[in-house]
Amino acid sequence: MRSEYDFRGGVRGKHHKAMQAGYTITIHNADGTRTVKEVVPKEGTVVLEPDIRPYFPDSDSVNRTLRCLIPLLPQKRRAKAKA
Repeated sequence: MRSEYDFRGGVRGKHHKAMQAGYTITIHNADGTRTVKEVVPKEGTVVLEPDIRPYFPDSDSVNRTLRCLIPLLPQKRRAKAKA
């Protein structure tokens, strides 16, 4: 970042929830035409909060941790998740 950029009035994550719902990208081509792309997060996408991300750098670390927690869930809840 350049030293002249001033982010003191910025709000971290301001548009996060809206982006999770999906968004549109408009590409203005050199020939004057436009290309519009709709971007929607994939089904099952999970977003980690910023304070948790350092502990889970990739999908494997998240999945390993969750698999360790599954045996701690009540039996009824585990049966429902498998169905």
